[in-house]
Order: sequence, then structure tokens, then C-alpha cells
Amino acid sequence: MQQYLVAIHHPDDYDPSLEGEAMVSEIHALNEEMQASGARFFAGGLESANKAKSLRKQSDGQVVVTDGPYIEAKEHVGGFWILEAADMDEALAWGRKAVVACRAPVEVRAFHRSNRR
Repeated sequence: MQQYLVAIHHPDDYDPSLEGEAMVSEIHALNEEMQASGARFFAGGLESANKAKSLRKQSDGQVVVTDGPYIEAKEHVGGFWILEAADMDEALAWGRKAVVACRAPVEVRAFHRSNRR
């Protein structure tokens, strides 16, 4: 089975306090469905991008840590699943369900096969 990243994208000013009970319930149900099917390998939600730390190697070899995300963008990854699926079509089927449950754009991307354990 191939592994796929299903990433949820939130706007830069996303406010998680606006997530209603229905949305939380739908995401929970989707997680249970993924788990029951054996597709879910790992899942996780992320804190807002403004709480990120970025690290960059300087020409002198030092590593500098700065507050905030690596890039300035209008959207950032807010959470993700790592799924095991037979092919991209199956991964996209999960992605469609994630779009509905999370009410946010989703990106589905395969891992390089060399990344498998």
C-alpha cells in the first residue's frame, strides 16, 4: 500500500474557536471511519502558524531560529492524516470526505515510495 498525506489548509487568520459541534462530530466520525477501514496510519492537528518556529542555516554554519512559519502565505497546514491507500483514487476519496468534514481545502499527495518503513 502507498502512503498519502491528506493535509487540511486553513487561512492565515483561522480561528479554531469557530469550529462548531457539528464540524467536530463530523471530523471525529471521519477519523473513526478511517481507523475502522485500516487506512489511517497517523493523524494530527497543528497549532496556528503564528506559533511556529523556523530554522535556517546561515553561511557561517550557525542555525538561526525565528518566530513564525517558514514562508508568508495566505494559508497554512492546520492538520493532516497519513493514510495507506491502494492508489491516488482511493486517497482522493478520503480527501473528498475530509473537505466536507473540515470545511476547508485539502491537499492529497503521495509519499515517495523510498520513505516507507
